Amino acid sequence: MRALRIVLIIAVVLGGLFVAADRLAVALAEDEAAEKIRSSQGLTSSPEVSIKGFPFLTQVASKQLDEVDVGLTGVTASAGGHSVQVAEVEAELRDVRIDGSFSSATADRVTGSARISYTDLTEAAPKGAKVGYAGADRAGKGQVKVTGPLTDLLEGAGIGVPGPFADLLKGRTITTYSTVVLSGGDTVRLRADGLPRLPVPGLDAKVRQVLDYDLKIDGLPSSIKLDKITATQGGLEFSGTGTDVSLAG
Repeated sequence: MRALRIVLIIAVVLGGLFVAADRLAVALAEDEAAEKIRSSQGLTSSPEVSIKGFPFLTQVASKQLDEVDVGLTGVTASAGGHSVQVAEVEAELRDVRIDGSFSSATADRVTGSARISYTDLTEAAPKGAKVGYAGADRAGKGQVKVTGPLTDLLEGAGIGVPGPFADLLKGRTITTYSTVVLSGGDTVRLRADGLPRLPVPGLDAKVRQVLDYDLKIDGLPSSIKLDKITATQGGLEFSGTGTDVSLAG
């Protein structure tokens, strides 16, 4: 019995040492992977990397990582010279193959997600416009609500109103619903569905030019192309995919 206890103690100690070595190795690997991803994908800052699965060392021995989760920073959305931060940017790498020299890796599949709040959407919107939740029915159609004092919108865009019409427009607020769509894998387009008729000839078209604008998403890995956008109570949520994503040094 004494010998058995000694064997069990030794096994526990060795097991603890293995776990400690495994966790140290995964921490070092996460730091190295973060730098590889930053340099290979042209990111402005190193992401947060979490390598899943245990034990890590056996995954390294087989040169195959089941899952690597990445949290990205420095992703922005910009429109008309305004730039805002994109929140909750995450990428999930699946079936990551490590090359023989351990100098690079390739992920079979990558899925990415991000969110922009309505507050930040308003910051990037044309001057005077406020972007908000359009309600469940319209959100289900991919729409957001856009409002703003008409005179503020026009002044922000440098559009003058002939004197005789100024009093007609004073105090008037524009409310419309814009449909959001993706274009080119990195651009969000907002297009007003309909605008109230205005008592100034040609002004409707000018207001539409103000409210129809594009948001460019900057800082995503070049291999991830956004392919889905959803309007929620908290803002716009995006997702995208990539395949055979190289993480070369």
